[in-house]
Amino acid sequence: MIAKLSTYFTQQATQDQFSGVVRIAQGDEKLFAGAYGYASRAWQVPNTLEVRFDTASITKLFTAVATLQLIEQGHLSLDTGVIDFLGLEGTAISRDVNIYHLLTHSSGIADDADEEAGESFEEIWRTKPNYSVTETVDFLPQFAYKPANFAPGQGCRYCNCGYVLLGLLIEKISGMGYRDYVRQNIFAKADMAGSGFFDKRYVQPNVAEGADPIEDEAGQIVGWKRNLYAYPPVGSPDGGAHVTAADLANFLRAVQAGTLLGPEMTAALLTPQVKHSDRDGWTQYYGYGLWFRVEPDGTVQHYGKEGINAGVSAYLRHYPAQDLTVVILSNRENGVWEPMREIHRLVVEAAL
Repeated sequence: MIAKLSTYFTQQATQDQFSGVVRIAQGDEKLFAGAYGYASRAWQVPNTLEVRFDTASITKLFTAVATLQLIEQGHLSLDTGVIDFLGLEGTAISRDVNIYHLLTHSSGIADDADEEAGESFEEIWRTKPNYSVTETVDFLPQFAYKPANFAPGQGCRYCNCGYVLLGLLIEKISGMGYRDYVRQNIFAKADMAGSGFFDKRYVQPNVAEGADPIEDEAGQIVGWKRNLYAYPPVGSPDGGAHVTAADLANFLRAVQAGTLLGPEMTAALLTPQVKHSDRDGWTQYYGYGLWFRVEPDGTVQHYGKEGINAGVSAYLRHYPAQDLTVVILSNRENGVWEPMREIHRLVVEAAL
């Protein structure tokens, strides 16, 4: 299996189909780890396992854990109303939206870029300077006055901006900036020493630069486009934290071990909460940040979170039956999905 994985990723990198890092572990035992392609394509600096990658929406897991920590401390509850707590009267956000709705993508609130409707987050920054949005509150004008998609609790639709509201709650209660709270209460406690929120406007060591291929009509790569203007320059509650592959694996183990939350909240975090959709022979559920593949007999085949943006893609997946965790981080937009399917085929299906 190790030889097949190594051959596969080497070929993918050679053909310019993959740039990033891969880590597979069973329990605490590392089974496979490799780095491929370039951290800086312009200077052809190779990726290493110590390089930090933008995780895009995997950041929502850190926001979810932070929110549950504050609930455990008695500052909030899952049914706390968001409008009154944050003083957002006069917006289009329903007064009935609560924290549970935001965590599980069942709030119905509008998104600044509705991914399920095919809208592009990158398009926002064609008319608005991306460097003007660096704090959590800066996102509010992009969605707070847009009509809702459905009444709270009456559907399930992926929503980035629900996690922006959670970030505002974290800041109001803790008295800290969102990024500082996560650094102190999640990264530090989960042995994520290499992780952080790195501003693209400043030089940072061991941080991958995102770039996507420019193709001609025949599908041949003729150049590369950097992602400098595709989204805000620094991470926020809905996306943009940077991690190493080992750090992201450490985060999940810390969650599973109860290091970040007590037993009740840990169990709730690892439990499907709201049905999203029926798929081909299985059902997708959302939980508190995580999404779950649930089989017809009710068992969870795997759970995790993925992230995507221009020049960025990331995947964290855990198979409970095998206690198998897969991390794939890439500094290109479509870098992780085909490799995850290949890992599933070579590692999981082969073991069944």
